[in-house]
Amino acid sequence: MELWNSTLESGFILLGILSDSESPELLFAVITTLYMLALFSNGLLLLIITIDVRLHVPMYLLLGQLSLLDMLITSVVTPQALMDFLYRENRISFGGCALQMFLELTLGGAEDLLLAFMAYDRYVAICHPLNYMIFMRPSICWFMVASSWILAFLSALGYTVYTMHYPFCKSHKVRHLLCEIFSLLKLACADTSRYELMVYVMGAGFLIPPLVAIVASYTLILFTVLKMPSKEGRKKALFTCSSHLTVVGMYYGAATIMFVLPSSFHNPKQDNIISAFYTIVTPALNPLIYSLRNTEVMGALRRVLGKCMVHTHPTL
Repeated sequence: MELWNSTLESGFILLGILSDSESPELLFAVITTLYMLALFSNGLLLLIITIDVRLHVPMYLLLGQLSLLDMLITSVVTPQALMDFLYRENRISFGGCALQMFLELTLGGAEDLLLAFMAYDRYVAICHPLNYMIFMRPSICWFMVASSWILAFLSALGYTVYTMHYPFCKSHKVRHLLCEIFSLLKLACADTSRYELMVYVMGAGFLIPPLVAIVASYTLILFTVLKMPSKEGRKKALFTCSSHLTVVGMYYGAATIMFVLPSSFHNPKQDNIISAFYTIVTPALNPLIYSLRNTEVMGALRRVLGKCMVHTHPTL
């Protein structure tokens, strides 16, 4: 087949879920609503955590980072998909495709590590409450945040550079919502089997250790909670952790299917649905899961809204 490369302006054509949908207009409206919800809810949660000094504690520092990651993740993919549908133009340049892949892998990897650090934070808070501000002092919190970004950045850079170095065939239709590794490798005019195996192995290596850390943290938390003499204390501890476990289940469920299961378990339609779930649906749900079930966040929201009302109507 005739080869083409990054010097050509043709780029790739993304055939996402809107292209294959039987009701693209309805799906467009749903995706737009979810995107706006994700921006508003994550932005509001991040604003509340920043403004209210009572939330300037490690738990909410990490939660603010999660909201920031969710806003960025959905913004990497969703606007492109919506604009492509409106203008009937699904083309993305070679450089744009590489950038989208790099950003998505960076943000997804950072969230993977951040969820593990959030589980450790809950473990320290419940199992070692007297030493909480020692084990989770500001320097350690910022080290967690920085290491999440740096490790994810380096991993994404390696994946992106190596994936995009392949020669691609003239047929450049990517049957995916975004520029994703395995969808692009299907277009490569070279043997990619060894690299695909490496991606699966490294993907498992990047996902499994944080997941093991999360399971270990919550196992120890469970043992500690069951030993609590107060029924109210047990209920509060489990309630605090349930939100994080819900988010962990959604994230790791989708990530495991995408990056750990062999290619024989994949098909374009299934991959599109899963990609849409963790790039569009999950970012919209995460802040609702954390805020609606968290009395401290809701209290901070009421205080912020109260201050806004006072500034808006000073004479009342």
